[in-house]
Amino acid sequence: MASLETLEAHYSAQINAASDEASLEAIRLASMGKKGEISLMMRELGKMSPDDRQVMGPALNGLKTRITDALAARKNLLEDEALNARLVSERVDVTLPVAREPQGSLHPVNQVMEELAVIFADMGFAVAEGPDVEDDFHNFTALNFPEGHPARDTHDTFFMEAKDGETPKVLRTHTSPVQIRTMMQGKAPIRIIAPGRVYRCDWDQTHTPMFHQVEGLVIDKETHMGHLKGCLIDFIAAFFETDEVEARFRPHHFPFTEPSAEMDVRYERVGDAVKVGSGDKWMEILGCGMVHPNVIRNCGFDPEVYQGFAFGMGVDRLAMLKYGMPDLRPFFEPDQRWLAHYGFSPLLQASLASGLS
Repeated sequence: MASLETLEAHYSAQINAASDEASLEAIRLASMGKKGEISLMMRELGKMSPDDRQVMGPALNGLKTRITDALAARKNLLEDEALNARLVSERVDVTLPVAREPQGSLHPVNQVMEELAVIFADMGFAVAEGPDVEDDFHNFTALNFPEGHPARDTHDTFFMEAKDGETPKVLRTHTSPVQIRTMMQGKAPIRIIAPGRVYRCDWDQTHTPMFHQVEGLVIDKETHMGHLKGCLIDFIAAFFETDEVEARFRPHHFPFTEPSAEMDVRYERVGDAVKVGSGDKWMEILGCGMVHPNVIRNCGFDPEVYQGFAFGMGVDRLAMLKYGMPDLRPFFEPDQRWLAHYGFSPLLQASLASGLS
């Protein structure tokens, strides 16, 4: 009996000292398993005399029961401790502000830029880019702006501080200098669009000091005004995703085109957006014309041989018209709520086949 008491004390101490369920399982196997110490003692009962078996049987069964109960109690305690530890580590303070998952979206300007590139790429136009800071020649002189033209005044243009004896550089007032740089490479035919940022001294509901333009240029030996009209009507139909486009071209004046025109489209307003192709109102949408012979000559081409057309439009205004944005100024304000409302999924690619937007 003394050996049973010693055995019980030994296993009880091990059970109480077990720090995890794996250790407790090892103690159970050592004591109560198929080859455990207590299990082997139980097998020896059959070899004992009836008198010894009458004494040892109840003693061994009692020991087995107490060790089994001790193992179960310790296991329950360890499970409770593990659960409490998990609850502490996984606790959420519901009084804290909700942390939203980061969500990015494409700015409407970027979306419209992609749509423009897709549409004009289908017509065979490449995308060309140039610097935001330009010299007087590329921004004005080569484009046939005469001395004293209002665009050369400081109330219209941002001039950089000039070094001694140098003509001050400017923040480009249009992306037309990209057309000049492309033409001066001397390779024709040319068929490009030039999207990018431009800068003018203006600030109100529909004008900002920095905004976005896209201009187009075609130079070859055969292009005429009819090609220009067809190209722009096809563009408007694709961009506003309509089969019905009624347009008119009003005579206008631009220094770099001759003849020049402004293109109007028939529309009706639906909420804050416009529906092109219906209604009884006309809206000016862009400026265009045949490239002025002086511009062609300034870029090294013979205007008796080469001709072409150019056009330009505001990207921000196109976005406002198509997607119903009443004010231009929030385009450039750091308001995540505005971008969450008007932004586009970066995973959706603009496509003429599946839809631009």
